[in-house]
Amino acid sequence: MILFGLGCLLALSGCAITPPEKKPVEAPKVLAPRIAIALGGGAARGFAHIGVIKILEAHGISPQIVVGTSAGSVVGALYAAGYNGFELQKIAFQLDDSSVGDWVLPNRGFIKGEQLQNFVNRTLQNKPIESLGKTFAAVATDLGNGETAVFRRGNAGAAVRASSSVPGIFQPVSINGREYVDGGLTSPVPVKVARSLGAEVVIAVDISNRPKYARVSDSVDVMLQAFSIMGQTIGQYELAGADVVIRPNTGTIGSTEFEQKHQAIMEGEKAALAALPLIRLAIQRAAAK
Repeated sequence: MILFGLGCLLALSGCAITPPEKKPVEAPKVLAPRIAIALGGGAARGFAHIGVIKILEAHGISPQIVVGTSAGSVVGALYAAGYNGFELQKIAFQLDDSSVGDWVLPNRGFIKGEQLQNFVNRTLQNKPIESLGKTFAAVATDLGNGETAVFRRGNAGAAVRASSSVPGIFQPVSINGREYVDGGLTSPVPVKVARSLGAEVVIAVDISNRPKYARVSDSVDVMLQAFSIMGQTIGQYELAGADVVIRPNTGTIGSTEFEQKHQAIMEGEKAALAALPLIRLAIQRAAAK
């Protein structure tokens, strides 16, 4: 038996032992960072936001978070609801003053704002903010205490109307017992709100650049131009918190020159194209953290 056992051991020692198969090590998954686009106010210059969105989409950049102030809230709400850049452009070209302007006898404002509210709700098929495809917030200013108001739920049209109600031109908007006016008074380009919603990369679009011989022909133009200049000044502090700031060259477009929408869209496209390398770099850095 001993000899038999030794023979077996010798036989086994001559056999090649196959090592256990190693499982391939999977590379750690890199999660894409949450991207926000913060769309600033600027009246007719707001059409530039559409050009920016068109370029981002063409290059595969799709923000999950959309925050808008004033004109930025109008474009932002439609974008968050699923309209792409070309669809937004089509809507813009079909838009006229009668679609959003309901002039009334001066009573804390020349424009009531219900037409704008109805236009937004009709275009969104009456979806509330929380039912839009992307996370969306409209930024306004509480007229009673001067604080920034952020609308994350409820009537999208009413929120956009509040965000866009330039004091002295639009009447203040009453929502749940509080009165609201344009968000540009406190947050012209809502970078901080975008961060608070969980954005790791914030792309800010600033359309309040200093005017370059833009036409200022009546009292409404004067008020809007003054409001834009104010926003351009106070907005610099908040813009410092953005990862990338896109500045379309809209200085020659007057605040009420809605017929310049094509020019504004083109300026948005050009500015976004120029900013693409910085945007990609910001996304790469955020993904590597």
